[in-house]
Amino acid sequence: MRAEILDGRKVAAQVKAALKEEVTQLKGRGLTPGLAVILVGDDPASQVYVGNKEKACRAVGIASFPHRLPAATGEEHLLQLIGRLNADPAVHGILVQLPLPRQLDANRVIQAIDPAKDVDGFHPVNAGRLAAGLPAFVPCTPQGVMHLLAAYNIPVAGRHAVVVGRSNIVGKPLVQLLLAADATVTVCHSKTRDLAAFTRTADILVAAVGRPRLITRDMVKPGAVVVDVGINRLPEGLVGDVDFEAVREVARYITPVPGGVGPLTIAMLLKNTLIAARETLKE
Repeated sequence: MRAEILDGRKVAAQVKAALKEEVTQLKGRGLTPGLAVILVGDDPASQVYVGNKEKACRAVGIASFPHRLPAATGEEHLLQLIGRLNADPAVHGILVQLPLPRQLDANRVIQAIDPAKDVDGFHPVNAGRLAAGLPAFVPCTPQGVMHLLAAYNIPVAGRHAVVVGRSNIVGKPLVQLLLAADATVTVCHSKTRDLAAFTRTADILVAAVGRPRLITRDMVKPGAVVVDVGINRLPEGLVGDVDFEAVREVARYITPVPGGVGPLTIAMLLKNTLIAARETLKE
């Protein structure tokens, strides 16, 4: 029996439909959620990602404030822009597209964003609040993974989840979310010895390292849920970190690339922006 596809596009469309209704209600109260997106340089992949985010904003009624800067932009210029956006009441969320050109310190740039407008969830304040189990903006990709599992009624509590990857953007925050959902979590990374020995024990296996087809059929427990966060550009097109066709023969559920976690990443960004806008009504 081949694995059932976890259709991120379908679930993301459902999320966006609900968000569109909520945005309409907020507009009726005189508040239009606004997202500022900063792109520095002309990286082709980043341009596509930013374009998709702006398109998604328009689709649900969120105001989009794009800022495209040349690759040679200095750090102080970028920090000044972020300062102005922090102070702009029309902007509820600020997103700086990564990676940044070499002359820019990504950590310094991220820390310059007001945590209340950090809809990417990368600011140390939000990361710390997530780790402490407090309300926080959660990075969009891990949040999307959890939403996708919930949409398919896949139980997490008591399951053994193995996360391959320990980035601040995906791996680490996903571990926190899985723990909060009562999973038993193992983290693997580039220094893990005998990776397959760990992945074969996973009820839920998440691959998020950016290595094409790293996870092969013999590394997956029969009946496991396999979530592929990787996006790798090869001559034949986009592929994930999982050998999709082979692993699909043994897994119970699997996400495709593209069309799996990616669409939900953008949907969660819109959700975070809506939450940020709502919070201003409490002030």
